[in-house]
Amino acid sequence: MDPVQAPGVYQGVANVIAAVMLLLEFGLLRQALARDQVRLYMAQSALISVLAIVIAADRNLPDLYALAALSAALKVVAVPLVMRRLLGRTDPDEGEEAPGVAGSQTLSPASAVLAGIVLAAFGFFCFGALGIHGSAAPVLALALAGAMMLVAFLLMIVRRDVASQAIGFFTLENSVSLAALVVAAGLPLILETAFLFDLLVAVVVFGMLIRTHHARAESLSTADLTRLRG
Repeated sequence: MDPVQAPGVYQGVANVIAAVMLLLEFGLLRQALARDQVRLYMAQSALISVLAIVIAADRNLPDLYALAALSAALKVVAVPLVMRRLLGRTDPDEGEEAPGVAGSQTLSPASAVLAGIVLAAFGFFCFGALGIHGSAAPVLALALAGAMMLVAFLLMIVRRDVASQAIGFFTLENSVSLAALVVAAGLPLILETAFLFDLLVAVVVFGMLIRTHHARAESLSTADLTRLRG
């Protein structure tokens, strides 16, 4: 029987970062205010940049340093800044949360977390069963990325406000970025930056949606949109 090799530095760091990102995703389910969700999204995005730097140093891929800088500038600085300004403009009074953001859950925080645990376990075992092995793709990190995708979908489903749904979509992009870094870190820089361009388009679309919806309904809640169903 061959001895079991201890995980290398890259695999260990990738697994830890993926696990922390999943825990932050559960934190998003528990937060009632969109501003707190933005802070958690910033922390989650910062971990993506840290992982890109670790992979660049481990595999001698200098392009990933540029990707880490671009990712940090967009996800850690630009996107949270845009979201905070949009939330500030929709606040009824300075220092108060926008209407329709707090208390917009269709499930209680405890029930949402329990549902997230079930989905995360399902995604973890499904992605782990794919049998993708090798130093370029730590099995545990890839399985955690799949679990994080399902929890991000749950966040968008159980929250009835545009801001939380936007943040859920942004964290879904983070989980896709995590899986891409784990599986195909050696992609050309132009392809890696194309994913960031998609995020930029999503930010513009959600920004317009938040402004338009609040201007018409004076709220960020999407509960009233159910009346449009046929």
